Amino acid sequence: MYAIVDVAGKQFKVSKDQYIYAPKMEGEAGTAVEFGRVLLIDNEGSVQVGSPTLDGVKVSGKILEHVKGDKEIVFKKKRRKGYAVKNGHRQQYTKVQIESIG
Repeated sequence: MYAIVDVAGKQFKVSKDQYIYAPKMEGEAGTAVEFGRVLLIDNEGSVQVGSPTLDGVKVSGKILEHVKGDKEIVFKKKRRKGYAVKNGHRQQYTKVQIESIG
């Protein structure tokens, strides 16, 4: 059984006991979270598709920790002008364990 969930504008295919790295959410480690925007559920061949979401279906999980992603390098250059700028950032994510679908 799996579901496709919309979390902060990004879609994730989740199943029970899976870990996902969602955009940073409010809450401390150990806090329970629910995702109400479920777009699709597949229960061993029985597929339900929402338009746009399914009513009465929620995916629940638990926040494990807040982490940072890999460093992304942003490099800008204009040739023959002596202009070059190198910046970078690390995106913040929340590690969530999916506990139940339904």
